[in-house]
Amino acid sequence: MGHEPIRSLELRGITKRFPGILACDHIDLSVGEHSVRALVGENGAGKTTLMNILMGLYQPDEGRILLNGSEVRFRSPNDAFDHGIGMVHQHFMLVQNMTVAENVALGMKSSHRPFRLDIGAVRKRILEVSERHDLPVNPDALVWQLSVGEQQRVELVKTLCLGARFLILDEPTSALTPQETDELIALLSKMSSELSIVFISHKLHEVKALSDTVSILRRGRIVFEGRTEDQTPADLAALMTGHDVELPRVDSGGAERPVGTGMLSIRELCVKGDRGNLALDGVTLDIAPGEIVGLAGVSGNGQREFAEALNGLRGVDSGSILLDGAQIAGRCAGAVIGEGMGYIPEDRNTEGIVPSFSVRENLVLKDIGGEPWSKAGFLRLGAIADNANDLKERFDIRCPTTDTAAGSLSGGNIQKVILARELARGPKALVAVYPTRGLDMGAEEFIHKQLLARRSEGVAILLISEELEEIMNLSDRIAVIYKGKILKVVPGKDASKRSLGLLMAGVVDE
Repeated sequence: MGHEPIRSLELRGITKRFPGILACDHIDLSVGEHSVRALVGENGAGKTTLMNILMGLYQPDEGRILLNGSEVRFRSPNDAFDHGIGMVHQHFMLVQNMTVAENVALGMKSSHRPFRLDIGAVRKRILEVSERHDLPVNPDALVWQLSVGEQQRVELVKTLCLGARFLILDEPTSALTPQETDELIALLSKMSSELSIVFISHKLHEVKALSDTVSILRRGRIVFEGRTEDQTPADLAALMTGHDVELPRVDSGGAERPVGTGMLSIRELCVKGDRGNLALDGVTLDIAPGEIVGLAGVSGNGQREFAEALNGLRGVDSGSILLDGAQIAGRCAGAVIGEGMGYIPEDRNTEGIVPSFSVRENLVLKDIGGEPWSKAGFLRLGAIADNANDLKERFDIRCPTTDTAAGSLSGGNIQKVILARELARGPKALVAVYPTRGLDMGAEEFIHKQLLARRSEGVAILLISEELEEIMNLSDRIAVIYKGKILKVVPGKDASKRSLGLLMAGVVDE
């Protein structure tokens, strides 16, 4: 796009306040040419806010931004793009009912020819970029039909199509499989020879693999800055949280877990996807009380449709779903909730909460019409407030007050709100879809402990995740899904990353 290369980018004394929160507290950060800087910290530490300031989405209360030594002021993302800075957001900035090509064209329109839109040229550009960087996307697919992993690729391709030479990536791999993650890291390493990268990540092995330098934020301040190679992942986790972090593992020693007819019993389930395709093709699976079954698979192989069918959000073509003996296949979401199903959905912002409702309202959403939260059609506000304060404490939900709009919280805290609501209801079975996607290790440790605690209380848990580490740490058994079929179910203790990775790619070792 014909402007001078970015040799250095500096943030000096950047400060940003929101009501009740000092999100960024006099932050200094500088990134040189062709370097990869990791920005890590707990959820709510201020990382995304800082990058949103750099992209012109927020204006700082204090501080300045220097580009190649000269002060710049970005009043909008367009200003940042005009200087060659692009950002791939954790929560994608895509118009759901438009095609991939139309989404890319939206960004190009302002920076290329204002009154002429050549979709053919945009398609060509997308295919060039996706081929050059090995990022397969279909320019004609509607965004809402794509899985989260596929949408992530669209965002990356879109940013590259717009000519970004300084790339900010907010949780770039949170939706990718291990193989895709390895490919992306290799791709970004290669790209760092032509551009500078700042990436926000909670996955410390990726921070080690990709970055030259690392900055650690805690509660709005930089508490550490240095060369990545000098720190182990455990060092970084401790600097991030202020204490040593150890992810819990399922105890698979002793007696075998009960297997057989389950608390949740699925037989020959067939479900159609949004495009009329068969998304689930005869899935049979049993989950016993007090058992965690992990469902591993590459994004887009039927996981979303499976979770929605189990929770009454998608119709069932054929087959049965029994929850504690009650048939729930094809029943509405309210009936499924009434039978004792808990659900941590894939997209926490649109499916897990009502963003404009307060934290306390979100914590009682599923039971608002009955005891103890309402009586004779009137809400019992005292009980609702007491419940929220109790759960805020128990689940370490960090928010100024429980009156705060849930949508204004950080990703990890929104996830804790959903987790608190679902677990406080005492479910018989729980479907947890990517429960720790985009969360820091401290939050991940907390959520894993909560899931294992529910397992020991006899809840049947279906854990859908692409994080093999998470699935292997927590699952009694692991089912691998590929193109809507369960390829194989293996005991958790016998699984390896390699064997699961092969199954996820559709390779069944006989």
